[in-house]
Amino acid sequence: MKLKPLNDRVLVKRLEEEMVTKGGIIIPDSAKEKPMRGEVIAVGPGKVGDDGKRCKPAVEKGDKVLFNKYAGTEIKIEGEEHLMMREDDILAVIED
Repeated sequence: MKLKPLNDRVLVKRLEEEMVTKGGIIIPDSAKEKPMRGEVIAVGPGKVGDDGKRCKPAVEKGDKVLFNKYAGTEIKIEGEEHLMMREDDILAVIED
């Protein structure tokens, strides 16, 4: 299924966090928090400003991003969980 976000919406897939700490302790699934990092899967065309012009989004498909803990709406696409959020909910782009 293809999905194209509207306006300033962004589709993000969460990136899995490591299950073992630096000290070698394995963290069970029940104790793990949902990751706040993800990869941008799709981006809308951008927000329409007060002047009627469309503002280009700051993120692109493939960017690794950091977002708010409670950001977005969880949706399932082809059995995989994704988040649909506003571009404003993205805190930073992670550069490797």
